[in-house]
Amino acid sequence: MRSTQVVPSGVERMFDEDEIIVTKTDTKGVLTYANKVFLRVSALTEAEAIGQPHSLIRHPEMPRAVFKLLWESLKNRQELFAYVVNLASDGAHYWVLAHVTPSFDERGQVVGYHSSRRKPERAAIAAAQELYGRLRTEERRHDNSKAALDASWQMLQSTLSGRGQTYDEFVWELTNAAA
Repeated sequence: MRSTQVVPSGVERMFDEDEIIVTKTDTKGVLTYANKVFLRVSALTEAEAIGQPHSLIRHPEMPRAVFKLLWESLKNRQELFAYVVNLASDGAHYWVLAHVTPSFDERGQVVGYHSSRRKPERAAIAAAQELYGRLRTEERRHDNSKAALDASWQMLQSTLSGRGQTYDEFVWELTNAAA
C-alpha cells in the first residue's frame, strides 16, 4: 500500500496503441496479476502492486459514480467498458478504455475480475472529461462521501437518460465517433 497519498503532477503518460494493459483481481478488487505494461505505465513494481487494492491507481478526478456502475455491473456478472483516468505512483496520469469482466471458475462462480485496457482516442477522452468534470463538480458540492456519490450517480443517470442512452451506449458512441 502507498505510504503517502500520491499527488497528481498534471503530467500525462502515454502508452502505445498496440499495447494492452492487463490486470486481474480477486473478488474484493485486490490485484493478483499485473502485466509489464501496467507496471510500467503505473510506475509500480510487481511487489508494490500485487496484493494491493486495484484502487491503488485511482485518480482523484475520476467520478465515484463510474466506479459504482462498474461494481454494480460486476456484481450482476456483467462486463463493462469505461473510459478511466488512472494515477501512477509518480503522480502522472493516463487514460484508458477499460474492459472489465468477471472471471468464473468451472462451477460458474465468480472468482475475480479481469481488466484489459487500450489506449483511447483523444476525442473520446475529451468527451469523457466533459461528463466526468460535471460529475466531480457535483460530488464536491456535498460534505460527505455518501451524499457525493448519490448526487453524482443521480446526475449520471439523468444525463444518460436525457441522451436516451445507457453508459455502454455512451462509451460506444465516443469510441465509434473517435475512430
